[in-house]
Amino acid sequence: MTVSILIVDDEADVAELFRQHFRREVRQGLYVLHFADSAEEALQMLADGIRPQLIVILSDINMPGTDGLSLLREVKKLRPEIPVMMVTAYGDDERRRLAGEHGAAEFVTKPVDFAFLKTQLRDLSDVAD
Repeated sequence: MTVSILIVDDEADVAELFRQHFRREVRQGLYVLHFADSAEEALQMLADGIRPQLIVILSDINMPGTDGLSLLREVKKLRPEIPVMMVTAYGDDERRRLAGEHGAAEFVTKPVDFAFLKTQLRDLSDVAD
């Protein structure tokens, strides 16, 4: 079954990085990657509907405008069943605590350990089956 992942990050190179690391999985039809460069765009994509089934949102914390923690709170209000993983270059305890309080499924520090991330995503897609 093919499932969707929404990656939210204001840095343009992040999309290319994810495309490179998930090239094989996308080609095999495991995942469809969707990208938003702001929290506002991500919320609009959620409102419009993401197909195939969305299994996770990966969001940067530090973004201009609405930040990732605000996006997390909004997603948990609108679609509490969707896991949200917070990604940040700043792995401080306060951000980790806030992300956990707001319902983040995971807190990932940049640079992203893609092998570990893929393991977590496999677990989520198994649940979606």
